[in-house]
Amino acid sequence: MAAPAAEGLAVTALRSVLHRVRQSAERSGRRADDVRVVAVSKTKPISLINQVYEAGHRCFGENYVQEIIQKAPELPEDIEWHYIGHLQSNKVKQLLTAVPNLAMIHGVDNPKLANHLDRAVSSIGRQPLKVLVQVNTSGEESKSGVDPSNCIELARHVKLDCPNLEFSGLMTIGRPDYTSTPENFKTLLNCRTEVCKVLGMAESRCELSMGMSSDFELAIEMGSTNVRIGSTIFGPREYPKKQ
Repeated sequence: MAAPAAEGLAVTALRSVLHRVRQSAERSGRRADDVRVVAVSKTKPISLINQVYEAGHRCFGENYVQEIIQKAPELPEDIEWHYIGHLQSNKVKQLLTAVPNLAMIHGVDNPKLANHLDRAVSSIGRQPLKVLVQVNTSGEESKSGVDPSNCIELARHVKLDCPNLEFSGLMTIGRPDYTSTPENFKTLLNCRTEVCKVLGMAESRCELSMGMSSDFELAIEMGSTNVRIGSTIFGPREYPKKQ
């Protein structure tokens, strides 16, 4: 259980984040409503998520299948869940079955995963699932995501060959030290331009998920429509201590 003080801090932090989002959106000539704040609650207890929910927030994200399938059934059904971690094909059915209010998957990075998701959505009989194609814009081997040169091919596959998925845009994770973040974000913007040209989509219909706690303001100013904010709202991660 989180201490009451921590819960109060999370609500205060959320309000501060929303204020900063509004300012960043205005600087880029947009409205705050154009940017979705995904409150990333990984490692955090249900009581803390509930506190942020009670403050009016409805959009939450998780990185691990085991966590989201435990938390989602215990929390209100009108939460819009976003899965933002690396998703293994063998966990797809489990995730979709346990979380009927899953709104979006942020990290489709190969055709096999897209096909698994497409079949699982069909067999469960749920509404088409929104997915973002993850692009590895920093070239780090440790990062998931397709190479920018392959993003058109995967986006086309999702849009044209996966009728139970809704291709909704692109996602990236910047470098951990943030030294090349503007370049990472520019690369994703370029990918969107190319993908939309080939697929005949308006760029306004193609979302961008980029920006986290340390760089979300820059991401919004560069056009992000989804920012994934965890520690700035909820405090440092609380991983179990190793024995």
